[in-house]
Amino acid sequence: MLPLKDTIRSYSFPAINWLIIIANLVVFLYETSLGPQQLDRLVTTYGVVPARLLAGGPPQFITLFTGMFLHGGWLHVISNLWALYIFGDNVEDRMGSLRYLVFYLLGGLIGGLAQVYVDPASNIPAIGASGAIATVLGAYLVLFPTSRVITLVPVFFLPWFIEIPAVLYLLFWGISQLYSGVLALGLTSAQGGVAYWAHIGGFLSGLLLVSFFAHRSRAPARRYDDEYSPW
Repeated sequence: MLPLKDTIRSYSFPAINWLIIIANLVVFLYETSLGPQQLDRLVTTYGVVPARLLAGGPPQFITLFTGMFLHGGWLHVISNLWALYIFGDNVEDRMGSLRYLVFYLLGGLIGGLAQVYVDPASNIPAIGASGAIATVLGAYLVLFPTSRVITLVPVFFLPWFIEIPAVLYLLFWGISQLYSGVLALGLTSAQGGVAYWAHIGGFLSGLLLVSFFAHRSRAPARRYDDEYSPW
């Protein structure tokens, strides 16, 4: 299933959400310009290495933020930023730009710490914005329970567009991450792989912290199809 858009209209331009997307793209394009050794040095230096973070003290703490802007390939960066594009604008709309920025970075921080806690001996750099984006998804689930996600489902190579309730879509995503995270506990740290516990930590932090960041006085969310069909 490929999410294409949601059905909730934003009232304001999501400036911070776009700046985060652009920043990630700029950093990734810089990554593509590097040779293999330079790229490896960049990822090793600025990615989150749990064992080094726990042994290195405060100077290593900055990698919890720098690692959010590094990605491991085109599929990694596109999938992350596409999800942020779909869901982030509405969350920023309800929080305001400054609060949204703090919320995003805080969620990424918590997600990174969750991964470090689960796999403290790992020497594999963890990179990507997915922990922070998972925080946005958790907030979206709480703020827009009546929203729907227009999704592309290929059926025998034919496109099929359906509207899935955002609650079901995001809960399924969260449960799938938890299931995969539990399975990943049996793997050794040297095997690397997806940092599922960064996703889980970010998602849970979004669910729990959204009420502290969202403006209660904002106008109620309005669906696109209150005025016209989305297609």
